[in-house]
Amino acid sequence: MLIAIDAMGGDNAPECNVEGALAAAAEWSDTQLVLVGDEARLAPLLKNRPSNLTVRHAGEVISSDEEPVKAVRRKKDSSMVVAGRMVREGEADAMISSGNTGALMTTGLLVVGRMNGIERPALAPMIPTLDDVGVLALDLGANMDAKPQHLAQYALMGSIYRSKVHGIAKPRVGLLNVGTEPGKGNELTKEAYPLLEAQPGIHFVGNVEARDVLTGACDVLVCDGFAGNILLKTLEGTAGAMFSLLKEQFSKSLKTKLGAAILMPELRSLKGKMDYKEHGGAPLLGLSGLVVKGHGSSDGNAVKNAVRQARIALQAGLVPGISKEISGK
Repeated sequence: MLIAIDAMGGDNAPECNVEGALAAAAEWSDTQLVLVGDEARLAPLLKNRPSNLTVRHAGEVISSDEEPVKAVRRKKDSSMVVAGRMVREGEADAMISSGNTGALMTTGLLVVGRMNGIERPALAPMIPTLDDVGVLALDLGANMDAKPQHLAQYALMGSIYRSKVHGIAKPRVGLLNVGTEPGKGNELTKEAYPLLEAQPGIHFVGNVEARDVLTGACDVLVCDGFAGNILLKTLEGTAGAMFSLLKEQFSKSLKTKLGAAILMPELRSLKGKMDYKEHGGAPLLGLSGLVVKGHGSSDGNAVKNAVRQARIALQAGLVPGISKEISGK
């Protein structure tokens, strides 16, 4: 398999992407990796690169503050667009980018192409849960607005992902809402509920409140991108704030410092469980090729884990599996 990495995408590019690619290339010698970006900037960072890591030159970069559609259409030699074109033309089996989310979504739609039968692709990151199983949540930011039928498609794609990639035989699907009763919510969730109930191929367990997401109330959580992104950022912010408070409390005295030393292995394990870097990235489900979105502030470890995630999805036949289920062919 061959995976293209947008070397210029992300807050810490290109260094983090090179670091992650080098680590991934060393661990998985059966995988060909291509760093797509400015060769002049990448060469000094790749003095001892392995044989399964190469560079594809791309002279332009899409920055985080650019208008997505204009950027993708005008910057055809950008690292993100070139990587997307490699997927579309069959040169790469998957692409990874930690760059501008809107631009990556646009690249997915205009360059890679949408899967037949899917109206809106969805960003589907894993949210860690207390039982360590996690919940696949979609959409968490690819589309700010959604229609009820989009949520039904998200439910089916999410169920296939959890079945094929994570081996869950009958994934439980929940609808993010302000209450568990069927009649709760806004117009979107009220209309989506009966569609999800009647949707063949999924195991719908009803509405799920935000407070129950981390307790493992469902395996797949569906929502519109606006509510989903708020949920995701709230969880990230809360986790970061809690660890900052713990650090402050444990630094107050010699007694608390000794307590911190004793608890350190458990605290590190807890932090790792809640850390996005351990999950690597989120697939954009509903595209005709595999596109993985890394966190904007990804480090080398996050990029390496995104490669791991892409490998698993490719080996499981995720994209063909969704396509077959959606089209019935």
